[in-house]
Amino acid sequence: MTAEAIVDASTQVTAPGPDRVAELGGLWSAKRRALTVGLVLTITFIASEALAVVTIMPMVARDLGGLSLYGWVFSAFMLGNVVGIVVAGRQADRYGPARPFVGGLALFSAGLAIAGLAPTMIVLVGGRALQGVGAGAVPAVAYVAIGRSLPEQLRARMMAVLSTAWVLPGLMGPAVSAAVASLFGWRAVFLGLLPLVAVTGSMAMPALIRLGKHRPADSEPTAGAGSEHKLTDGLATAAGAALVLGGLTLAAGSSQVVLGIGLLVVGVVVIGRSLRRLLPAGTFAARRGLPAVILCRGLLTFTFFGADAYVTLTITTVRHHSLALAGLAVTGSTLAWTAGAWLQSRLNGRWEARRLVGTGLAIVVTGLAAMALVLLPATPVYVAIAAWTVAGFGIGIAYAPTSLLMLREAPAGREGWASASLSLADVLGTALGIGVGGAAVTAATAHRWPLAAGVGAAFAIAGVAAAALAFASRRLPSSRAAGPPV
Repeated sequence: MTAEAIVDASTQVTAPGPDRVAELGGLWSAKRRALTVGLVLTITFIASEALAVVTIMPMVARDLGGLSLYGWVFSAFMLGNVVGIVVAGRQADRYGPARPFVGGLALFSAGLAIAGLAPTMIVLVGGRALQGVGAGAVPAVAYVAIGRSLPEQLRARMMAVLSTAWVLPGLMGPAVSAAVASLFGWRAVFLGLLPLVAVTGSMAMPALIRLGKHRPADSEPTAGAGSEHKLTDGLATAAGAALVLGGLTLAAGSSQVVLGIGLLVVGVVVIGRSLRRLLPAGTFAARRGLPAVILCRGLLTFTFFGADAYVTLTITTVRHHSLALAGLAVTGSTLAWTAGAWLQSRLNGRWEARRLVGTGLAIVVTGLAAMALVLLPATPVYVAIAAWTVAGFGIGIAYAPTSLLMLREAPAGREGWASASLSLADVLGTALGIGVGGAAVTAATAHRWPLAAGVGAAFAIAGVAAAALAFASRRLPSSRAAGPPV
């Protein structure tokens, strides 16, 4: 569900007043209307897919079997994202955003088709990985388009407009996908999304083509080739993360504990070396500035999405309630995320980014704790809807400041590199959070423990990441106030 990261950057900069908007041309002026509409439709499509998959996955797992691969369906998508992000960031800086956008949509479509026709869970995982490679282009394209085409005074308003693209999918997506899966089968959900790719792509392409390649001014520094993201490092990062997750799965769910630990160690070494070249120097040490922003984003996605993937599983499989009820929890979280984004846009003129992140994190942890209580039979299952709605509101407040901080800290002409670094943190945090939680679920299944124990461990691991984020957020750079909100 990391596409929300794109739309929700809303607004560490306050929106300009009507006179200033008119002077700047506005988002809906003739020269910007096509870009605005194209990005809104693209985000609507991405949101629909993300919410549909998280809603129907319990049904898919029952049909195809392989509950031990449940977490891999999400993690494979995220690991594919790593490769797609690296390639798209390089292409966007070199040739402009149109080329990676087209390639990304083509790969995403192929992944949808494979997932919709998958005869086994492992084939579904492969289709999701290909989807992830294609979807990796979207964050780089969106951030580059916004960073290069809009003045800073309009970026906040664009982000807020894009955040509303989640409202309709949030209201209808889970319910519609649950209904389609019940009437026609879950395969129809994947295959039915294919026509949307052509529609959204055709709307966004003309505006992206016009952006072209960034031409730096004489005063702008020129980045050397050694500072670019390399495809080999992206592949190594994805492979290292896969080894980490595979090692955890083996160690937790089989008798091959030694082999699992060996894979885990090799994976940590591989991913550590490649990330040191892909991410800004000092990221692991939370160096103040862009490195701290990148680290905090990764910890935030680990916390939220590491639990989010197991919310519908809790409601449908642990507590034995309907897919429709699980969809309500997804809807509540999505709409609350948007509400949180709009609220923080009104607070950012008075609050520093680190305060917004800390406040949002506290709210997420509150929702996470309440969600853990739903694992207990004595807790009414409807508490899950309220709990995850609260968590969604919290991440809506916490997520946005890091996105705008990234755009401010990005070197001129290197928006693709900076946004790719942020997106890498997004997807790795999500993939590792879901994957580590999946290992806990696998352990519960393999050892015939109650499934609630495995899901509870996944929630606890997310809580540990939240504690790490609380410390790292102290190193976020100071945000520049833009005056009182209007």
